[in-house]
Amino acid sequence: MTASPVDEELAAAFARDGVACVRGVLDPAELASAARAIEIVLANPSPIAQLASAADDPGSFFEDFCRWREIPEIEQLARHSRVPQAAAALMSTPQVRFYHDHVLVKDGGTRQRTPWHQDQPYYNVDGPGVSAWIPVDPVPADGCLELVASSHLGPWLMPRTFLAGEARWFPEGSLTELPDIDADPGAFDIRRFELRPGDAIFFDFLTVHGAPGFPYPGRRRVLSLRYLSAQARHAPRSWRTSPPFDGLEEELPAGSAMDHPLFPVVWPASSGPGHGASPNHAAAVGRPPGGLAGSSAGRRVRWPPAGPPAARCSCGATGT
Repeated sequence: MTASPVDEELAAAFARDGVACVRGVLDPAELASAARAIEIVLANPSPIAQLASAADDPGSFFEDFCRWREIPEIEQLARHSRVPQAAAALMSTPQVRFYHDHVLVKDGGTRQRTPWHQDQPYYNVDGPGVSAWIPVDPVPADGCLELVASSHLGPWLMPRTFLAGEARWFPEGSLTELPDIDADPGAFDIRRFELRPGDAIFFDFLTVHGAPGFPYPGRRRVLSLRYLSAQARHAPRSWRTSPPFDGLEEELPAGSAMDHPLFPVVWPASSGPGHGASPNHAAAVGRPPGGLAGSSAGRRVRWPPAGPPAARCSCGATGT
């Protein structure tokens, strides 16, 4: 068994902040495999691939999902790299299931910003989960994913379409709106990192995050691998999730563990059913504590932001 890339101090920081940078999580051979997999995806997009940038953008932002069952390089990395081991340590869970893969490529010169959002409202699961955002190209801090520390401790916030800003999943007013982070970024503890290829940013499904455009000569190619803790449960939604898992509710009842071939156990490799997660992560699901989120500017903002009672969503997702 290889040494864990996550020590106790980093795991504690992740529980507090909902974000952690793990350096060199992929070795050179794995990094080459990840780059090869991304190129395969770009050459052969799936039916759910999409361009998330406007037609008049001088660059482009490409996304595709759930390719691991047909691209062996992605399956190998998702199952057998150090990434699932790191996910288990950060979530303090005895068992980790692979949820899905997500390829994100921003061309050099892309203006499109990825708006601030949480991933959790778009998913068909409730309970703790973590994403590993792994670039295969150098990423300067000014072109990096940006994350609001401690926002994972707050409620669900209104998900909107990225380009048009439409509320398609919850009725207007039923969830708390995101604060205007861009209006006063110094009031928030925003984390960004200068990344070398193979470094990874791990973040909780509820952590608020976004990304700038990429005004640099090269591409920013990213393989994101997403994992579920032992506490995660299937939560069929009344909306089309991203990514969609059509027909899954016919095979996996609502509220059940994610025990399905689509979500294989990847840590430990021979694990049986596991239970439990850290108290910090259990508290993060729909039960926000009082105002948190220190500011790098020396001020403090209230997190979670104030909103209507329906803003707190746990299993079953109020407000749908």
